[in-house]
Amino acid sequence: MNSKQFSLVIKKPIKNFRKKIIVDSDKSISIRSFLIGSISQGVSLVKNVLESEDIYSTINCLRKLNIKILNTGKKTYKIFGKGLGAFNTKNTSKLDFGNSGTLARLIIGIISSTPNINLKIFGDKSLNKRSMKKLIYLMSQFGAEFFPKKKYFFPLRISSSNYPIGISYKSGTSAQLKSAVILAGLNSYGETEIFENLKSRDHTENMLKTNTNVIRVKKKGNIKRIKVFGKQNLNNFSINVPGDPSSAAFFTALTLLKSNSYLEIKNVGLNPTRLGFYLLLKKSGAKITFVNKRKVNNEIVGDLRIKSSVLKPINASKKYYLNTTDEYPVLFIIAAFIKGKSTFSGISDLKNKESDRITEMQKILKQLGIYSKYQNDKLIILGKQFKRSNVKKIKVPGLGDHRICQSAAVLGLLTGLKVEIKNFETVRTSAPNFLKIVKQLGGSFEKKI
Repeated sequence: MNSKQFSLVIKKPIKNFRKKIIVDSDKSISIRSFLIGSISQGVSLVKNVLESEDIYSTINCLRKLNIKILNTGKKTYKIFGKGLGAFNTKNTSKLDFGNSGTLARLIIGIISSTPNINLKIFGDKSLNKRSMKKLIYLMSQFGAEFFPKKKYFFPLRISSSNYPIGISYKSGTSAQLKSAVILAGLNSYGETEIFENLKSRDHTENMLKTNTNVIRVKKKGNIKRIKVFGKQNLNNFSINVPGDPSSAAFFTALTLLKSNSYLEIKNVGLNPTRLGFYLLLKKSGAKITFVNKRKVNNEIVGDLRIKSSVLKPINASKKYYLNTTDEYPVLFIIAAFIKGKSTFSGISDLKNKESDRITEMQKILKQLGIYSKYQNDKLIILGKQFKRSNVKKIKVPGLGDHRICQSAAVLGLLTGLKVEIKNFETVRTSAPNFLKIVKQLGGSFEKKI
């Protein structure tokens, strides 16, 4: 895939629009389908795959672990699964995760309980800055080792466990850590138990649900209990990946804040653990409706209908963090347009994303003349009406953060201010068709190589 660096420059506001679109396929489900397909028995079929850099990184890593993957055209792939514990590679091998924290944590989960794996693991400049301390601690409980000792950032060397034993884990805010424990537990002796009282993304559980001998999920009160029975075979599967609700969020923001506009986004994943952004905005007066809801492959799918809205200030308590993680940068942009005080609590984990998303978004808001303050795990933004004459140019440095790039693009399209975003090519990690859809809606931009 072409990864040539470029800056994006936006100078003109988008005109109002009435459109129907399809957004890029869900990244979380696409990555999981390849990983789980690789450790299942026989050939799995995945349609409407997100063909982005994170997914190509996933495919390349699996091929290095001796898994055959065939692209049969039209975003359709066959994964020739070898079953649990079947990854094998030379000790001189290196796995490059690119920009993908999801791939890194989940595949390390599988590798940790796969015997006789010893290899170097690393990512791009952005991923190498993200702490893997919690992941390393959890995988060490299964018996995996990481070198150098007491180093928590890539590059690292992993040595898997030959005799992994199931663990008990109380999960926190990270669905990726929860998924890594589930995937490590699949090839461990005995049972792995996960207790979840904070509801995070459940795509991994949903994809494994048809294997009733492997995983059982029970809910009692606010506690979800996930039991993984190790050393059981996984069935192959066939799935159709829905549109990504996180990719849809940026076009939703654009529609809500652009007067006299309407947008319908077809075939979007409406998993309840991914809808915090939409529910939060509906609470603030956003005209958003979910229609044509149906269940496909244990996932709820439907269409989004969005109309221009007059929004009240946003008050996001910490309970929204789990189901809104990827959308906070664009929520901060929305808050800047809403007159009054918006607050976002319990967001400290945003500092360990592709960039420090709190600090970097505050820098963008400051250039706009918007006051914000982060203190005691709470960000306050005082929104107001913009006077274009007061702001000459917004500059966004190369952060390697696709969500900040997309959020800044939304800002430029809404205001018509000159917004220059460096390293915009990073958006290809999750939304390769982002700019194509912007054009479809009538937006204009320039690329600077």
